[in-house]
Parts: sequence; C-alpha cells; structure tokens
Amino acid sequence: MATIPVVVKHQGKRHDVELDPASNGETFKFQLYSLTGVEPERQKILVKGGQLKDDTELSTLKAKPGQTFMMMGTPSGAEGSAGLVRPKESVKFLEDMTEAEAALAEGATPAGLQNLGNTCYLNSTLQTLRGIPELQQELLQYSSTGASDGPSGLGNLSSFGLGGLGASIDMTASLRDLYKQMSETQEGFPPLMFLNALRNAFPQFAQKAKNGHGYAQQDAEEAWSQILTQLRQKLKTKDGEEDVSFIDKYMAGSFDSVLECDEGAAKDAGEEPVKSSDVFLKLDCHIDKDTNHLVDGIKAGLKEKIEKRSEALGRDAIYTKKSSIARLPKYLTVHFVRFFWKRETKTKAKIMRKVTFPAELDVVEFCTDELRKQLIPVRDKVRELRKDEEDAERARKRQKIAHRQEEDRKEDVESGQFSEPLQKKKEAENANNKDDDTAMTDVFKSDEEYEAERREAILKAKKELFELIDPTLATDDGSNQSGLYELRGVITHQGASADSGHYTAYVKKQGRLVDDEKAPGGKRREDDGKWWWFNDDKVSEVDAEKIETLSGGGETHSALILLYRAIDLPSKDEV
Repeated sequence: MATIPVVVKHQGKRHDVELDPASNGETFKFQLYSLTGVEPERQKILVKGGQLKDDTELSTLKAKPGQTFMMMGTPSGAEGSAGLVRPKESVKFLEDMTEAEAALAEGATPAGLQNLGNTCYLNSTLQTLRGIPELQQELLQYSSTGASDGPSGLGNLSSFGLGGLGASIDMTASLRDLYKQMSETQEGFPPLMFLNALRNAFPQFAQKAKNGHGYAQQDAEEAWSQILTQLRQKLKTKDGEEDVSFIDKYMAGSFDSVLECDEGAAKDAGEEPVKSSDVFLKLDCHIDKDTNHLVDGIKAGLKEKIEKRSEALGRDAIYTKKSSIARLPKYLTVHFVRFFWKRETKTKAKIMRKVTFPAELDVVEFCTDELRKQLIPVRDKVRELRKDEEDAERARKRQKIAHRQEEDRKEDVESGQFSEPLQKKKEAENANNKDDDTAMTDVFKSDEEYEAERREAILKAKKELFELIDPTLATDDGSNQSGLYELRGVITHQGASADSGHYTAYVKKQGRLVDDEKAPGGKRREDDGKWWWFNDDKVSEVDAEKIETLSGGGETHSALILLYRAIDLPSKDEV
C-alpha cells in the first residue's frame, strides 16, 4: 500500500511526513519522534474522533494527500531530546571484550563454583560471603605474612591465578585469591586451593564418606562459622586510627547476659545472678512446635537452660541464661537450628517445620534497654519518612492523572471535537459576574516543581534523621544504628539430613549504577529486586518471590543461614 504525504503541525512548525496506511499509530509516533524529539508517550495527535491511539490502524483514518494533523507535547528533557549526544566513552561490544572485561561489565552474571565432590556446602557459603562489598575491599588490601609469601615463595604466583598454592596455610590469603580469580570469569571456577586451605586448617572438612568414595558432605553452618573465626583472627581493618578485626567491626555483635538459678532456694541461700558480656557472630533461631516465624525462634534462642553446679545448694541445678543484644553489627547472621543429633541412628536429622522470615527484620525488641532507647527514635523516623514518601508519590500520580484529563478536555474543546458542558459554562459565567469573587481554577504542578519539592523534602528528612542518630552509634560505622535490617543472602539446604542433601545460595543483586546528578557523587544504585541463585557452577537470576518459598515445610530447599545488612541511613556528607 502506497504511503500518503501529510503535514503535521507542532509548536508552529510544519513537518512533512509519509503516512503508511499499513502501519499503526505507534509507528507514526516514532516517525514524529525522529522529527520533533518528543517521546511517543508524550505525544497527542488530534484526529477525527479524538486522539490517535497506539493501536489505531492508520488505514482507518482515510487520510488524504496534504492533510494536516495537529500534534501537541514537549520533550521530557529541558532542552529537548531531538539531538543525538555522543557518548562520553566509546562503546565496547561484548564480543570484543576479554573474559575478565566481560566478567566486570555492569550486570554481568557472576562466576559459579564447581562442585569438587560434596562441596556444595562450601560453594554456597563462599558465594554468600562474597556478597559483602566491605569484605571484598578489605581482602584486596590483605597481605599474608606467611613464610611462603616471601619473594622466593609461591605467594607471588597469585598473578598467575595460582596464589592459593602459596597461601594454602593462610585461608585469608587463599580467599583473597579465590575472589580475585572469580571476578575475572563468568564460568564455573574450581575452588580447589581454598578447599585445601580449609581442610588443612580444619581437618573435619577432610572427612571421608562412609561408603569410602570421596569426601563426606559437611554442614554449611560449620563452614561459615570456621571461615569467620579464621577471618576474625587474620583480617584487619581501620577503625579511626586503630587496626581492628574486620569481623568484630562489621559482623560481630555483643550480648549482655544474666545467669540465674531456677530454684528459689538458691536465691534464699544468698546466690546472686551472674552478669556477663559475650561476643556473638550469629543469632540462633531455635525451632520447636510453637515456632512459626523467625522472630519466635530468635526469642527462644535468647533464653537458654543450663545445668551446672550450685555452690549455694551443694549440687547440680538448672539455670536460665537470658541475653539481650548490646551491640548490633552492620551484617547480621541468623542460623536456623534445623539439625539435631539422633542417638538411635547416630545421624543428624533435620527439622522440616516451616518457619517464615521477613525481607526486613526489626530486632529492636531483642536489645538492651539502653540500646533500645538509642534505636527506637531512628527506626520510627525511618518508618514515618517511608509513609510520607509513599503518600507523596500517590498524590503526585493522582495529580498527573487529573492534569492529563484536564489537558485532554481542553484539547478536545479547542479542536472542536467536543463542546464545553453547559453546566460548566454557566458556572464560568456566574463566576465572571461576581465583582468581589475571583474565579477558582485548579493549579497543577509541573514535574520539575514536584521534583524540586521532593529533593527539598528528602534533604530535610535526611537532616532530621541524621540528627536522631545517637552520637555513640554514629561513630561506629560497622554497627546498625536503626535496628532495621534488609535481607541480602540465604543459604538453603535440600534433604532430610545434614550428612546428605544439597546446599545452594541466593544473593541479592547489587543495584545497577546509574547517573543521577541529584544523588551523592552523581551516581546511585538502581535496585531491580532480583536475586542471583548459585547452584554450584550454575548461576541464574530469580525474582524476589522465589525467596518467599524458602521457609521450609518439607525436604525441598529451606533456609539454613540468613545474611541481613543494616538499612542505609544518611551520612554526614549527605546532609
């Protein structure tokens, strides 16, 4: 079908356009986009019967050669977007990149880890820990002090991907080399050197399988705990002018505990409760018949029964140890205590009960009175600001809809498609006849005005929130200052026993870095809500809804370890 030459008038300019009757309204709008710079979704093209729709077949317009169409709309950018801007950096196509460059590209699928024979417990642990950016940065600066890392040792082979050979006696150096090698590929990588370092440091992981073939399956929680213990000893970071343990700063919390005998006779005999302070690297979620949610299990884990000798009674007695959190780390590990020892079968069995867990965890109720007083004002302010933002966004959407409807009505009237309703005409006439009254009209804000108000409101809110942060907590940048955490990683187990089954890991994707002149530093992370699923060397992207299915309730994948990160709060530089 032959094209028809028509004229489109826009902002006083005439554009000659070839209209193709075989295409639709959307195609026509893209033609006009190339001429005017007005995005298709912002265009309003007036035709007989109303406004041109995207799915309108152009043949139904029965356009005549030379016919004139009226177009309204402006580009989204302040200066228009008709002109093409040369990219700041030259485009490099994926097929032209090296393997390392492709692996480092924005949005690239991360490397998986090969299963070296019942090593899924280790692979899932390593992938979850790799999701801690601060750990990655600190490992890059780590320098091993082992004898084998000297000038003539094997430590210098790290540049050839063989650093693990010299670092086998140093798990921290081996982990550094492994993560570096993983960052340079998208293929499944064999963590052989780190596995050797782990088995050298902790022989339990070198246990042979009962059938005599290969190595036995191990518990991911035990691997997690041993790796953190080793890092706590070796990996240091700066805290002001001092060198402190990285784990103590970012992943360790502290308890204030009270131990008291359950029997009143001990108290009557003068036995006093024993107070203590302890460091913890994880919170245990104990599971019994009454545990339905993570909070239930954590609460049970903070109350422990201990049998020990009472000097006041002269015999063994049952004591209760009650603990409250005195310091919250930036990264909080929560362990579902799903495995228990069955004496009759001499195996570890698994508690299958379904226990739900939240994407955002509030732990304020588990803290000491002193810490609660510091956290509650900040937590409540965060929730208040979130509600205000949601209300403002809803109001903005309502205004945009109303504004669009009003513009459509005016355009219809101006184009002669529809007449002004009689009632509105009378109202307008009555308003004009009143000498003392001023006619009221709806005032709509532009996107720029709304954005300016939003920036001002956000800055004001950040200042208010920052001022609420307790000064002692503000100086501890490795701590949680609100009591609120967001879920960042999940290690799951499939099967009925810790001695068998399969482990995988889910790690929330790091948001894509995009330009934003309004954000600190001109960049911000754009969170798409997606997660990476690490199933040994297989890596795939999943939706957040998948995480909600990992609560257990059978032999399918159920959460064993959760990694939470403190929610972001404004820093001094942002206010």
